[in-house]
Amino acid sequence: MQLLRTVCLCFPFLLSACAHLTAPVNPANAALPALAVAAISAPVAVSAVAAPPQEELPAEAPLPILPNVNLDPHMLMAFVLADIAAQRGRPDLAAEAYAGLANSTQDPRVAKRAAQLALESRQMPRALAAFKLWQDLEPNSDLPKQMLLTLLISGGKFDDAEQLVKQWLANSPKAAARLFETLPAFLLRSNDKIAALTWMQNVAAPYPDLAEAHWAIAHIAYVADNHTLALQEVKRARVLRPDWDKALLFEAKILLQAQAQSALALLKNDLERYPEHKEVRLFYARALLEQKDYAAARIQFRQLLAADPESGEMAFAVALLSLQLGELDSAEKELQATLALGQKDAGTIHYYLGQLNEEKKDPMAALTQYRLVQDGEHLFASRLREAFLLNQAGKLSEAREVLRAAPAASNQQRVTVILIESQMLRDADKNSEYYQVVSDAVDKLPSHPQLLYELAMAAEKLGKAEVFEKTLRKLIQLAPDHAHAYNALGYSFLERNVRIEEGVQLVEKAYQLAPDDTSITDSVGWGYYRQGKLEQSIEFLSRAFKANPDPEIAAHLGEVLWVKGHIADAKKVWNEALKAHPDNALLLVTIKKFIP
Repeated sequence: MQLLRTVCLCFPFLLSACAHLTAPVNPANAALPALAVAAISAPVAVSAVAAPPQEELPAEAPLPILPNVNLDPHMLMAFVLADIAAQRGRPDLAAEAYAGLANSTQDPRVAKRAAQLALESRQMPRALAAFKLWQDLEPNSDLPKQMLLTLLISGGKFDDAEQLVKQWLANSPKAAARLFETLPAFLLRSNDKIAALTWMQNVAAPYPDLAEAHWAIAHIAYVADNHTLALQEVKRARVLRPDWDKALLFEAKILLQAQAQSALALLKNDLERYPEHKEVRLFYARALLEQKDYAAARIQFRQLLAADPESGEMAFAVALLSLQLGELDSAEKELQATLALGQKDAGTIHYYLGQLNEEKKDPMAALTQYRLVQDGEHLFASRLREAFLLNQAGKLSEAREVLRAAPAASNQQRVTVILIESQMLRDADKNSEYYQVVSDAVDKLPSHPQLLYELAMAAEKLGKAEVFEKTLRKLIQLAPDHAHAYNALGYSFLERNVRIEEGVQLVEKAYQLAPDDTSITDSVGWGYYRQGKLEQSIEFLSRAFKANPDPEIAAHLGEVLWVKGHIADAKKVWNEALKAHPDNALLLVTIKKFIP
């Protein structure tokens, strides 16, 4: 007794238990120390095996019968030591101790705790034994059966699992439908999906007229990639239970992959018969959205909103669809109505109002909305749009301040800010500042491909040929599949009419990496012109110009045609380009070279 008093003094949480040690334990009360009771009353934490969602027991389910066990000093010490081991990160020792306590006490709560600890320490044989004991001690509870079934299936013990479920069904025939609805969740983590399907078919065989049994087979057939069987079984489930929306939704999901119109027709017909099927209507609306039938999707979302006028999600969906459809006035009213509901993140709504006002060509209103975004997932994008609009309004300094204050959460977002600021400076012909901004960024992120490429472009603007070439060669070394690095370096040689052979090799390498890029196709054509291969040059330049009637490509194509002697064709190409780009410097210089 002296030892127990010492234990109680050292562990105050055991005082209440120590006060009752001298008396036999009442079967109606807890037979364990407070700490142990608290531990085993907690939900089972499964780390090695994920259990399916647990359903609550029916209200009339009897409470487990607890054993009449006298809590002697040795047992108390065993509990204390086991819980200390668990608290100190030794679930293996705790599991061993609790396994012994479960067998000696025959208490279902102790068996549950023993199973939990065995799972945490990955002692699967011990966990199986503990779950079986727990099931035997608490036969009216579904939870130990669920956990045991999960463990058996995950371990590939399908025969044992089949016997467990058959006995479960035999003992609870009225619960068969509910059980079959939960069974697929137990099988989804099995590595052998074919074996899982066979198992499900065997278990369901005695229930040919139970819709839920066919539904369960359909689910496992689907994950086993037997979509034909899945469709057949879910159709049978619907025949047996025509108004079952869950089966209908699963059938529609299968059909959507290869027969989208059939799936949509199925959903539409169900809603005509059962307009109260809210989940079906939501699925139908989303399916229409996937098929890009935005007008039809909006009709369904509006019906969902009419049924639940306080739903911020439905109101937001309707507003975005109106925006997608280009009905800007409707979208604006609907976004404002969504905002008034106060359920949807306000920043998100202000962001889309900003987008809407940009579509309406009202940059000041858009700017106001973007500035109202103060947090949330669209904060960074809103700052970028704010900066863009300020720059568009001629307020470059303010735009740069906003950019630099943008809450970039990653290196890529920081790079995005630098690239946008660089473009603003480049467009404003502030080439020295442009170069400095990018150079400073490369000092911080010296191996970032986008920054290196931008630095090369900035160096070229300032005539820093050595920096330009050195930077691009470093980029090619770091990113050997960077097509535009090869193209930029090669084209620079061709344009300056130096190192022609190396320039052609570089642009040909770029073409191998990106054959559909018209700027690279143009470079190859220009390289062949420098080599005197006029026919090949015209072939590549014509292809580039057909895909992209860019004025610089037109300048190149026209020059080669002129040199080849196709004067009329050259003039035609230049004249077409001049109509669309009358102020393009390269085009004007090229034409003047041949037509003074």
